[in-house]
Amino acid sequence: MYADSHCHLTMLDNPDAAVRQAREAGVSTMLTICTNFTEEADDIVDFSVAHEGVWCALGTHPHAADTDCTDSGTLLQRLLSTPKAVAVGETGLDFYYKNSNKESQKISFAKHIEASLKASLPLVIHSRAAEEDTLSLLQSDTWRDTPRGVMHCFTGSADLARATLDLGLYIAFSGIITFKNAQALRDIAAWVPEDRLLIETDSPYLAPVPHRGERNEPAFIRHTAQCLADIRGESVEALAQATRANFFALFTKARDYLS
Repeated sequence: MYADSHCHLTMLDNPDAAVRQAREAGVSTMLTICTNFTEEADDIVDFSVAHEGVWCALGTHPHAADTDCTDSGTLLQRLLSTPKAVAVGETGLDFYYKNSNKESQKISFAKHIEASLKASLPLVIHSRAAEEDTLSLLQSDTWRDTPRGVMHCFTGSADLARATLDLGLYIAFSGIITFKNAQALRDIAAWVPEDRLLIETDSPYLAPVPHRGERNEPAFIRHTAQCLADIRGESVEALAQATRANFFALFTKARDYLS
């Protein structure tokens, strides 16, 4: 059974149907992600509570950092009071699209790191065109300990992958690895240690081949899993089992909730 470690279920046209179809496709576990804490948290929490096997992450995407007025205390309180909130994010830095200024993004990212450490919950990290600054914040002496977490939808360099692993973080691959022009990314995916590997859809975005150009959904994760298994020379069943185990090894609050 697959675990989709990053999706945006409430952005889909029919989220309930998407969950049903995902289960029919063998996806038993999904993490639905918040991109704007102030506007989305209530809906995302309610949806995760209403659906077995669906968990949530709470935070604000770097694209919305300019308008992110949530203080770390408010975020922390909501994380601790919500049993199915198992991670902090989506947070991080995105200097590619320039939807928010760099300083706002850094302030927002630091706020999420603080909440992550205080809540003992992992970060869901977005990093695009910002490798050096992302690592600088994660490695800062300001924090008592290096936060746990995952580099979601990894598209970075081999150097970033190695630095990420050195920090103890996980790496998640999306449908991008199925794209023709993603050979460099496939080369990285071949050597990431099995116990640090996750898969995701990032639905409704980045649908894998053969659904590229369509609206993505968690049921399509099997295509990403098959591609990744082929890259690594293993069965898709073994890869599905390993990445699902890694999901619960990282998102321990989800594991504890089940037990």
